[in-house]
Amino acid sequence: MAQRILIADDSEEIIEILQILLTGEGYEVVTAGDGEEAVRLADDTIDLIILDVMMPEMDGYEFTRIVRQTDSTLPILM
Repeated sequence: MAQRILIADDSEEIIEILQILLTGEGYEVVTAGDGEEAVRLADDTIDLIILDVMMPEMDGYEFTRIVRQTDSTLPILM
C-alpha cells in the first residue's frame, strides 16, 4: 500500500509539480488548495503533509495548531 502525502498549497503549479514527482516515486497524493480544505482531508490515512505557510482561508500555522490537537506525531513539512 502506497504511503499517502497531503499537499496543501494555493499555487496550482506547485501542487502539480509535487504531485508529478511524488506519484512518480510511488506515493499516493491528496491535494488541498487552502488550509480549511487541508484540515478536512488530514485524517489518519495521511502519512506526511507538505504545507504552504501562506494560504487563503487558513494559514499553515493555524492548520498546524489544529492538526497537532488531534495528532502530535504526523510529520509536517512547511
